[in-house]
Amino acid sequence: MTTIRPDAPAAPAAPAEILRARRASYLPFAPPFLGEEEIAEVLDTLRSPWITTGPKTQRFEQEFATYVGAQAALAVNSCTAALHTALTSLGIGPGDEVITSTMTFVATVNVIEHVGARPVLVDVTPDTLNLNPHAVAAAITPRTRAIIPVHYAGHPVDLHPLRVLARAHDLVVVEDAAHALPAAYGGQRVGAAGTMAAFSFYATKNMTTAEGGMLTGDPELIDRARVVSLHGMSRDAWKRYANGGTWRYEVLLPGFKYNMTDVQAALGLQQLRKLPRFHHRRSEVAAQYTEAFSTEDALEVPVTRAGVEHAWHLYVLRLLPEALRIGRDRFIDELVARNIGVSVHFIPVHLHPYYRNRYGYRAEQFPVALASFERMLSLPLHPRLTNRDVADVIEAVLDVAHTYRR
Repeated sequence: MTTIRPDAPAAPAAPAEILRARRASYLPFAPPFLGEEEIAEVLDTLRSPWITTGPKTQRFEQEFATYVGAQAALAVNSCTAALHTALTSLGIGPGDEVITSTMTFVATVNVIEHVGARPVLVDVTPDTLNLNPHAVAAAITPRTRAIIPVHYAGHPVDLHPLRVLARAHDLVVVEDAAHALPAAYGGQRVGAAGTMAAFSFYATKNMTTAEGGMLTGDPELIDRARVVSLHGMSRDAWKRYANGGTWRYEVLLPGFKYNMTDVQAALGLQQLRKLPRFHHRRSEVAAQYTEAFSTEDALEVPVTRAGVEHAWHLYVLRLLPEALRIGRDRFIDELVARNIGVSVHFIPVHLHPYYRNRYGYRAEQFPVALASFERMLSLPLHPRLTNRDVADVIEAVLDVAHTYRR
């Protein structure tokens, strides 16, 4: 994921007319929020006899499953690993097709390539930028085995029509929930229902283990995924080396090395306890942004559909080009010159050379994703933001919009 680091180089000298709206210091886009509780938990782990996958990882899995309402959970070293493990566990491979969104980070699509299947990209809805069920229905062929909906920016996908399609065509739905903690759909947390859901704990996410991920789903599928995620071995290290364990194991399939460590899980245990507070602050900041920008004719604010809880992983603002004399890239430059860190989520997958050349995708093939990408930017959104920080972001965005109004 593209982010602007807290230690990014200073921006070029700003024109005199914008210095009045410039912060004294750079505001990072999405730094992690760690406290003494996480430090103490990690130190406790380092002083223990177990630092790799062990008792804290097991506890983290159990507490995470309880939090989202899932039947079972598997902790791994990234969301990418969770998605790859899920597809492998479900037996998806060469000759199969998997439908997913072009408006996602490329990892979602890379894992389809990794298992030898063909990724089939489709367009998104104009409001939430989530997978368009009508486009999914049109893309289904006799080779389709799975759908990977991406809960873009933290707004849940409309899962009901996708599940109806899946039942009608005997498909599986594997949710990319990298942005979706703690989002809810139909009164349930994302990850509580369905086949499988993959979460991310990357440094910029709503909670972090530095690097890490979680896969939730049916206990039988999670048991299979656990074998896949650790060399295909019938017993992990905790079962072999803990008191009462046995050194014997069998390799049941050629698996991967995707396990989470107890050092990572130590961070996760404390971050999970803070997640409700983190989410409350993110929601507050998003509400302040929306209130400030919703009446500005050069800006389109994100929406929240009825019946969902938005995780507010990202606040994606879309510019209205007809109201501005500058484009998205210049708008970002102006914000950076005002010491506001921003990013773009995402470059649609079909625009990247590998997928464009391999599958012959054309830029205009997915018009909603393309048009949205060309005018989108992500504002700082994290629980470390103070009210002064939020005010600075609002002032800077409005100043650029007003300065370059058409």
